[in-house]
Amino acid sequence: MRNVDASWPDVGSQVHHSVRIWPALLDDTTSVLEWHSPRHVMLKARGWPIGEAHVSIDIQDTENGCLVRLTEDVIAGPARLVPTPLGDLAIAYRNTETLHRLAYLAAGHAD
Repeated sequence: MRNVDASWPDVGSQVHHSVRIWPALLDDTTSVLEWHSPRHVMLKARGWPIGEAHVSIDIQDTENGCLVRLTEDVIAGPARLVPTPLGDLAIAYRNTETLHRLAYLAAGHAD
């Protein structure tokens, strides 16, 4: 992340991020479409020239803490041309890593 709007996570606010896809470095934004604290957020993640996606994060209480569900759907750009099974594989790998990092932070192991 390069920057976060002061109004984050209000609807319309943005996170300014960089995505490294060798050999390029893509600078773009992710904006908040919906914010229902503390259980749901819907984001619009941009990564042009690859495309855009809607990312939903939903949190549900469980007996031992909570369950975080992260879903992502490509909505625009060339990434829509990637066959669904292949795209799902790449998204699942990245989102699994994201959730592992979130769990690490939630457990108090911040860097």
